[in-house]
Amino acid sequence: MQAAPVRATAIPTFTDALRAVESLLMSGGQRTARRNAWTSVLEDRRRAKDRVEAQRVLDSAVAEG
Repeated sequence: MQAAPVRATAIPTFTDALRAVESLLMSGGQRTARRNAWTSVLEDRRRAKDRVEAQRVLDSAVAEG
């Protein structure tokens, strides 16, 4: 007698749940626009962090020089 096969179902993450709700409430174009906007926010944050680091390097070079 063989054991019954086990089915693994992934438990959705909070992000998956939000995306499911988002897909019900918004049209495809709105979803794309929202994701593009969030990607832009993350990229702006990365650039701001890079600017701060570059300023630190320049300030330390001036202080040493």
